[in-house]
Parts: sequence; structure tokens; C-alpha cells
Amino acid sequence: MKRALISVYDKTGVVPFVKSLIELGYEVIATGGTYKLLSEAGCITKTVESITGFPEIFEGRVKTLHPLIHGGLLGKATSELHRKQATANSIEWIDMVVVNLYPFYKTMTKINATDAEIIENIDIGGPAMIRSAAKNHERVTVVTSTDDYEIVIDEIRQTHDTTMQTRRRLAAKAFALTAEYDAFISKYFQNEEYPQQIILPFTLKEVLRYGENPHQSAALYQAKEKVPYSIVDAVQLHGKGLSYNNIQDANAALSLLKEFTRPTVIALKHMNPCGLASDDDINIAWHKAYLADPVSIFGGIVASNQKVTYAMAKQMAKIFLEIVIAPAFDAEALTVLTEKKNIRLVEFVLGEVSRSYQITSVRGGILMQSSDEGVYDELSYPTEKKPTDEQLKELLFAYKVVKHVKSNAIVLTKNNTTIGIGAGQMNRVGAAKIAIDQAGFACKGAVMASDAFFPMDDTVTMAIEHGIEAIIQPGGSIKDQDSIDVCNHKGIAMVFTHMRHFKH
Repeated sequence: MKRALISVYDKTGVVPFVKSLIELGYEVIATGGTYKLLSEAGCITKTVESITGFPEIFEGRVKTLHPLIHGGLLGKATSELHRKQATANSIEWIDMVVVNLYPFYKTMTKINATDAEIIENIDIGGPAMIRSAAKNHERVTVVTSTDDYEIVIDEIRQTHDTTMQTRRRLAAKAFALTAEYDAFISKYFQNEEYPQQIILPFTLKEVLRYGENPHQSAALYQAKEKVPYSIVDAVQLHGKGLSYNNIQDANAALSLLKEFTRPTVIALKHMNPCGLASDDDINIAWHKAYLADPVSIFGGIVASNQKVTYAMAKQMAKIFLEIVIAPAFDAEALTVLTEKKNIRLVEFVLGEVSRSYQITSVRGGILMQSSDEGVYDELSYPTEKKPTDEQLKELLFAYKVVKHVKSNAIVLTKNNTTIGIGAGQMNRVGAAKIAIDQAGFACKGAVMASDAFFPMDDTVTMAIEHGIEAIIQPGGSIKDQDSIDVCNHKGIAMVFTHMRHFKH
């Protein structure tokens, strides 16, 4: 007779699963609360104590850590030595382990959870049994997810046992579970910002159609913790699945969108904004963002921090957009937009964004850094002319945008709307020229933001020649005074933020 050991914290579906095992001829051993539940359901089971001859002690901390349990799991039935030692020590084989673990992560993230409560939810016996069974998967089936109950039962019904292929798959799943479990425990105990080792517990969410280019493969993995302004945690309402590039663009758009509390719309292409506007009326913000660059928006994505209205949707439907992402959509807006088969409609969650870390792969390793939070360190006013209150608001608006544009970056804005964006250039003058050429006559009376300092006064000179009335930049160049002198000579204001925003 085959034997199964059942010890589950999450008891979903365990009763019908065990009843099926008993019908299939399995003897069932169970621990504590699992035994109680199964007995009340009419399942004939044995307690672990009846096997070990040793009671559960230390408030359940020790119950399955016993040679009669782990010997039954780890012994090799094909080894004559193991069979002799099993007989000599009254060890009977255990052929299946069904275990899930104490909810450590849930407890760790619970509001007001105490250190003692969190530590008590570190499972010891469960991972030990899982690892023993998974190591000996040649003989033992390890089941760690309720999703596998039906698969296992169906296979036993058909073949009188699980197949080696299934046991190996379940073993891989089991080791992944214990690795993730230990990763969260390790994270809880770590005090260093950058520990000696990091373990990244991400779960596969979706295999993508391809990567950045069609010849590349790709997949999306999801963190356990759900966060606001996340494309990974967003809900897709319409359209085919998001591609690798769609996800990158949407992430860039949401990262920029979280800078604004006023109703704001972003049009974005290739991870750079091509149009952005804020206004008290979201419909006007959309219209301004579209007009900021009606050419580049084609084939791009649009992100809004307000509900997409019917009026917005009617205009959006007239152009080709890859994605529209917003916290909500009017019912009428959905009706209009879902008529377009190829557009993706996605809802994301608003909320407060806490400090986080960014991880980027490099060949042979990863880079890790804290996320670029904040807009400026402190504001200082080095020029003789100071910005007006309205100019300062406009300058800070522009600086929020330039923070999210690929370096070297220059952004020109007017009336809380981008009018020119120069992104990803090898020198700052080149970025300024692109932005100024795009803005044209609209430069007059606009403001300029630069993501890093001006190494020379050439960019400032060019801006003033085209009618820029105020400039914001981090400062910090050994030649800052040259740019200040040009501003003073021409009578315009410059603001230093003392916070650089390179974006590679």
C-alpha cells in the first residue's frame, strides 16, 4: 500500500483530494489541524505521532522532524543498503508528500505584525519535508500547490502512479517554492541597503510573443507585492497581449505620470514622452498633449491619470495608438475604443509610491540602484533676475518631464504643455537644437529644462536667441558662471535644482 503524508496550512480542496487518494488505495498520514479536518470529513487517516511514537512538542514546532518520517521520504527503494537499513529501523516508505507552508510573506506584510508573530510563521518542518521529497522524486511525489491536486489524481487513476516526468516537474516547483520562501525570510532579516547576496523572488506572469525584436524571446515576471502605477499589476480590458516593447513604454509612461497630481495626459513613444500636458480639465489636457506632437503620437501610447472620457475616446479613435492606459474608462469611452481591434486598453491602480529599487541586467551580473525619487534637492536662484511665481511653476513642470527623458535631455514647455523635447543626444546642444526646432515660433515666452548641467554657455545662448524666458537645470558645472553671465546679460532667470536626473 502506498502512503501519503498530508500537512497543509491552506486546506483548500484537501478533503476531496485525500478522499480520492484513499479510494485509490493510499494510506494517509496527517499532522495536527490537517488530521482534525480530515477526520471530521470522514477520512480514515493516521497521525504523525502514531508513526513516530513521539508527540508534537514546542507548540507544534517539532512534529515531523523525525527519522521515521524523513527516512521514509529519503530512502531509495532501488538500493539494497537502504532497504536493509529501513527494515532494521522500522522505516516504511512514504510515497507522496502534500505540503504548503505557513504564510510568512502575508504575515510579514501585515499591518502591525510583531517580530515574534512574523518569526513564528517561519515554517521549518514543511520546507524540510518538501526538500526531502523533492530530492527523492525518483520515488516520491511532492505536491505543494492546490493547482496540482486534480492533475495528480487523474494521473494516478490512469497509470496507478505519477510519472517520472510529473514528479520531476513537481520537484522543480517545490524547490522554487522553498527558494522563494527563504528569499522573503532573508529579506526580512537583512538590514543592509545592499546585502552581500540578493535573491529575487519573481513569478512568471506571461511568456511574451517575442522580445525587443522578433528574433528575441521574452517573458514577464511579477513581484509578489502589488504596487501603484505598475503595468505588471494593471488589468488589460481589450486588445491582444502586451509586447515586450509595449510593457517598457507603458512602464516609462506610468513612471512619468506619477509625478503629477493635476489632471495630466502623456503621449509616449520609444520610452520618451512626445507630448505631455496638465490642465484642470482632463479633456483639455488630452487635446494639448496631442497637439504637442501630432506626428510622433502615431503608433505610440497614451497614459492619463484621470478617467478616459467619451470626448477623449472619440478623438483617440481617429489615430493609431498601441495602448491607452488610465485608472478607469467611461462606459461610452470603452464602447468607442473597443471597436478598434488592435488597440490595447489597460487600467492601472493609483496610489502613493514608496521608495523602491531598480535592477538592470548587464552581461554577467546586475546593477541595482535606488529609484530616482524627488524632483529637486533645493532651489537656488543664481541670476540677477528671479523667476516669477508663474515661471517657477512652469519651470518645475518642465523639470518633472525632463527627469523622464533619455539623456542628454532638453524639454521646452509653455502653459504646462511640452512644446519641444530633445532626447538621447550625445551632447546637450544637439538635444536643445532638436527641442527648439520642434517648438519653432512657440519658443518665445517658453521655459527650458535640462536634466544635467550645462558644460558651456552655448546651450543657454541658443535658448535665449530663440525667445526662452527662463531656464532650470541642476547646476554644478565648473563653468556655471559662464551660463549665469549670459542670462544676466540677456535679463532672464535661471534656477538651480541641485539634483541631476541622468536617464540612460
